[in-house]
Amino acid sequence: MALRMTVQVLLVLRALLRDPGRELYGLELSEETGLQPGTAYPILLRLENEGWVTSRWEDVDPKAEGRPARRYYRLTAGGAVQASAAVAGARRGARGAALRGLAGEGGTA
Repeated sequence: MALRMTVQVLLVLRALLRDPGRELYGLELSEETGLQPGTAYPILLRLENEGWVTSRWEDVDPKAEGRPARRYYRLTAGGAVQASAAVAGARRGARGAALRGLAGEGGTA
């Protein structure tokens, strides 16, 4: 099944694309995107199921760290290519919609 490109999915992809080799943990992605964790985590799961993202649990002792272990996410090589194309396609689509809106209001595009 194809991944539906919502605004929220695009926000997650843009955050991951800022540094495609960098691992980000879920709450960090929520903070960067402004999305609630209840929105960000299901998106990350869908991206992982589609092969765009890989994840791993950090290897720490939660008692020693004073917090639960974090799950880190990063784009796969193929996911980075697909994410770049999706973000670029969304930008083209948004520009086209804006131009169509101007033309409909008496402007020329």
